[in-house]
Amino acid sequence: MIDPQRIEALNDDPLSPGRYVLYWMQASQRERYNHALEYAISQANRLRLPVVVAFGLSEDYPEANERSYAFMLEGLAQTRSDLANRGIQMVIRRGSPETVALGLAGNAAMVVADRGYLSLQVAWRAAVARDAGRRVVQVESEVVVPVGAASNKQEFAARTLRPKIHRQLERFCVPLRRIPLRADSLDLRLGGLDLRDVEGLLGRLRIDRSVKRVVGFRGGAGEADRLLRAFIAKKLAEYHVRRNEPAAGIQSDMSPYLHFGQVSPVEIALKIRHCGAPQEAKDAYLEELIVRRELSMNFVTFNSKYDSYERSIPPWARATLAYHARDKRSPTYSLAQLEAAQTDDPYWNAAQREMLATGKMHNYMRMYWGKKILQWCRRPDEAFRVALYLNNKYELDGRDPNSYAGVAWCFGKHDRPWAERRIFGKVRYMNAAGLERKFDMDAYRRKVDTAG
Repeated sequence: MIDPQRIEALNDDPLSPGRYVLYWMQASQRERYNHALEYAISQANRLRLPVVVAFGLSEDYPEANERSYAFMLEGLAQTRSDLANRGIQMVIRRGSPETVALGLAGNAAMVVADRGYLSLQVAWRAAVARDAGRRVVQVESEVVVPVGAASNKQEFAARTLRPKIHRQLERFCVPLRRIPLRADSLDLRLGGLDLRDVEGLLGRLRIDRSVKRVVGFRGGAGEADRLLRAFIAKKLAEYHVRRNEPAAGIQSDMSPYLHFGQVSPVEIALKIRHCGAPQEAKDAYLEELIVRRELSMNFVTFNSKYDSYERSIPPWARATLAYHARDKRSPTYSLAQLEAAQTDDPYWNAAQREMLATGKMHNYMRMYWGKKILQWCRRPDEAFRVALYLNNKYELDGRDPNSYAGVAWCFGKHDRPWAERRIFGKVRYMNAAGLERKFDMDAYRRKVDTAG
């Protein structure tokens, strides 16, 4: 049974006569551990109907490019195959997601949607709920604890959300039962794109080609599972003591797969909780996966201006940064110089090159990277825009609640005032000397150069 707090009716329309139950898949791009899919199957069985899965392939998603589309299509190709193995047809059509969903909703008894948290994703679902003319139900599957169950307001920091999350973990961090399907939809003639040739489809899309795909990460639930197994077997035991070392390679690399919904955070959490690693290591990883990640979902849910410097950064941080905005900055760099990794800081350059080449940056270096952008831009609001632009353009996990929360953290969000200093004011400061004191930064540079 799916917990009722994951389920929300988006309209009051009744069930309608239909040929199938439509699951409109956008955020949860997977067959495994997908609460929205299992809910759709349960409703279809009750109505003695098959399930059809719809996906709208928008060619103009904001800030997306060839890198992100390639990763997503690789994942969708596997998801389509996995669904077919369960007797479920997946229909992928070009077009705005809400338009594609509405086009298939006309023959559906009801529509089931997964949940997205960004403003555009919320607007898509509102449009479908308004215009579908039949019941639309949203099922939340991209967090361990549903956002509304954890809190009804924007949380100040991880320390205020953590106890609320922990109180509910045993309720929501539970296995999801796969429901047998009574009627299949494979013989329905519904058309759609053929994902057997991902390369050919990628070449035909009218998308931004300025950022090429990466070779280090391949999309799909199978790849996510392989990487997670390797992480648990070879890396997790050291996670609590070495995760911040840029050259150590202790990361799980789950963030791109979580961003595209190719792996479930509930499934990851269960595998981590039940493995044989030291408890300290498991606790450290689950803090990042659940508390820190779901803090970002809380942020974008209760602050629709999460991409605005003026509305996302807390007043104390904006005030101290404004006071120090006239402090001399030397050097300063243009966007072009930053994008090309042409600064006088070899560690920052290495982090930027890592992102350019691999679509991912070490988590600790991403914090340092953002702090230095604040130091090198002439105004803090300009630095905020530059950091978001670069992050969302090159990171495979960009354009995500974690992206907006992570960049905002560099400017004081979810943090507290620190000792005052030039340029940063009371916002937390990071410098190269701190990196050198803690880590082997030459090893990190060599690792990046090898990866590039």
